[in-house]
Amino acid sequence: MKIHHIRNATMVIETVDKVILVDPMLGEKGTSAPTLTLFRFKPQKNPIVELPNNAMNIINKITHCLITHLHPDHLDKAAEKLLTEKKIPVICSVKDAPILKKRGLQVMQTIDYWTSSPFLGGTIEGIPAKHGYGFIAKPMGNVMGYYIQLPNQKSIYLSSDTIYTKDVDKVLKNYQPDISVAACGTAQLDVFKPLLMTMEDIVKFVKNSPGSVIANHLEAVNHCPTTREELKQELKKQNLLEKTYIPTDGQIMEWS
Repeated sequence: MKIHHIRNATMVIETVDKVILVDPMLGEKGTSAPTLTLFRFKPQKNPIVELPNNAMNIINKITHCLITHLHPDHLDKAAEKLLTEKKIPVICSVKDAPILKKRGLQVMQTIDYWTSSPFLGGTIEGIPAKHGYGFIAKPMGNVMGYYIQLPNQKSIYLSSDTIYTKDVDKVLKNYQPDISVAACGTAQLDVFKPLLMTMEDIVKFVKNSPGSVIANHLEAVNHCPTTREELKQELKKQNLLEKTYIPTDGQIMEWS
C-alpha cells in the first residue's frame, strides 16, 4: 500500500486495484477559500501553497473519493468539478450525503457513526470527530473520521479534523490501527479556542498510537500556525519522531 500526501488533508490511498482520494482540495494557490483569519495570523487566500508537481499523476488514476466533511479545505470547487466530470464514486457521512448529491456528486455509499460497513472488499466504520475545543466545535459542524480495513492491507484510522477525545482514544487503544492520520496544524480563527489538536494533544495522539502516525494539515492554509519543523522538534524531544511521518507535499509513503 502507498499513501500519497498531496497537500493539507488531501491524500491518496493506493492499493493494488484501488486508488482512493481523501478530502480533496485541488484548486490553485489562493482559489479554494478566502482568508480564515484577519489579524491573528497573516491574511491570505487559501490554499497558501500550490499543488505539488506530481499531484495529478496519481489523482488522474483515482477510482473512489472519501470525504470527512464539507469545509472548502477538504472539498473545494476544483475537486467537485473533477469528481463530477469523472463520475468518481464518493463515500461520505450520512449527514453530508444530501448536500453532496445536490452538488451533483456521485454518492456511492454513506457511512454512519460506530457502524462497520462493507467497503471495497473490506470494511469501513465512521468515527466521531470534534472540530475544536469548547464552544467553537458546534458551529464548525459535522465531521467524521474513518477506520478502514482493506483486504491484505494495513488498517488505517483517518481521524480527520478533530481534537483529542474519548472517541479518538478508544480507536487508538481498542482498534489498534496500523496507521493513524492526525491533523496537526492547530488551526485557529481570530477568536475562540483552537479547531484542531494542541501540541500537547498531538503528542498524546502519537504516544497512544500503536503503529505509524502521519501528520497532515500543515503549512497549507493560513489559520494553521504549527509548522512541520516545530512538530518535528517537539516529537524528537518526546522520543516519538521515529514512529511519525511528517510528509512534504507530494511525498509518497509505502507499507508492505
